[in-house]
Amino acid sequence: QVQLVESGGDVVQPGGSLRLSCVTSGFSFDYYSIGWFRQAPGKEREGVSCINLGSSTYYLDSVEGRFTISRDSAKKPVYLHMDSLRPEDPAVYYCGTSLYSDCAAPVRSDYRFRGPGTQLTVSL
Repeated sequence: QVQLVESGGDVVQPGGSLRLSCVTSGFSFDYYSIGWFRQAPGKEREGVSCINLGSSTYYLDSVEGRFTISRDSAKKPVYLHMDSLRPEDPAVYYCGTSLYSDCAAPVRSDYRFRGPGTQLTVSL
């Protein structure tokens, strides 16, 4: 059974940093792309970042240079490290996979499987 579970969401001040984690199970982690997407109330879902099995990465333009996606093949989580957080970044962040190696630009926001999400709030 494919499962993804996000964690790490928190309340952060503008300009702050946070790392989200996505723990996966039920599939061969090393063979497939994993992506992060987000959804804020009243806004459309946005693909944020994606990492392929060869560790090539893709980012939403507005997070390029601020967010870093990485994967740990030994421990199987995928991380999204976020720096210089802005007022437009708050959302529920989800990780997902469609069991393909399919990262590309623009980063997709729909996946066959996704986790329940973790909330990022940016506030003073």
